[in-house]
Amino acid sequence: MPDPSIVQQVRRLHIRTHRQVADVLAGAYLSVFKGSGIEFDEVRPYVPGDDIRSIDWNVTARTGEPYIKRFVEERELTVMIMVDVSGSLDFGSGSRAKREAASELAALLAFSAIANQDKVGLMLFHGETERFIPPRKGQKHAMRIVREVLAYQPKSSREVVGDLPWLRRWTRFLKRQKRTEGRRTDIGSALEFCRRVLNKRAVLFVISDFIDVGYLPTMRRVNRRHDVVAAKVVDPAEEGIPRVGLIELRDAETGRRVLVDTASADLRKQLPQLALQRQEALQKELRSSGIDLITIDTSEPTIGPLLSFLRMRERRQRR
Repeated sequence: MPDPSIVQQVRRLHIRTHRQVADVLAGAYLSVFKGSGIEFDEVRPYVPGDDIRSIDWNVTARTGEPYIKRFVEERELTVMIMVDVSGSLDFGSGSRAKREAASELAALLAFSAIANQDKVGLMLFHGETERFIPPRKGQKHAMRIVREVLAYQPKSSREVVGDLPWLRRWTRFLKRQKRTEGRRTDIGSALEFCRRVLNKRAVLFVISDFIDVGYLPTMRRVNRRHDVVAAKVVDPAEEGIPRVGLIELRDAETGRRVLVDTASADLRKQLPQLALQRQEALQKELRSSGIDLITIDTSEPTIGPLLSFLRMRERRQRR
């Protein structure tokens, strides 16, 4: 039985994003993503007047009669939405967490694809693949994708400790810590999984905060076969820290804890600089790999960066 609160969230998100797709995104999406050209259909006997360049010489040699290859235009596109559900995506300093912003972007992409009669699929991942939904068409399928993103819960949050004896409570706590630490980001493995299971060329939207290392070689390799688009979700609080004295911070993915003196002027000065350096380094690496980057801020509407990306793609195609 679906959680009523999740059902309500899906409905609210559908109403909001459906209007944005119908009023703003539909035309931009259609002008950018038009399918992957032509695909092989069949071989048939040669008929006078056929282009001799279409002759299939292998079949002709086997049969002793001339045959030609027949191709058809492929209009249908496959869109794969890959959503990072690692621990760091649970963070949010304002009205919504990074995973909520990721959910809205996933909804916009799913409904845009369905409106264009394209197939859309979903992959939830962290250090491993949590869920894979093969690409399909239809409004119900798009709604399912949105529901899966919103309803995802790590195993650790599904357990209720209650009034257990202290020993059992402590054991359960250790298990939760271990499972939380298992929700580290592994973008490379997720991309490699998609490369193996997707037979046709697809557009892969990787929605993550990209707090990971070593994934770029795999991303470049997958981008040679598919069209990979990186969508980075950021939160304003990640660019700095308020002056609140000595605090303990915990890494959402590794569980590591560290004491930080927020009264340090050097620390507060360095954090924005480091955040900017990471963003610029990611942009440079992706640009050199031929991969586009969309940046989604949790404090701002999601549709703006997506629309800017589509318009940029459209201008580039016209050159």
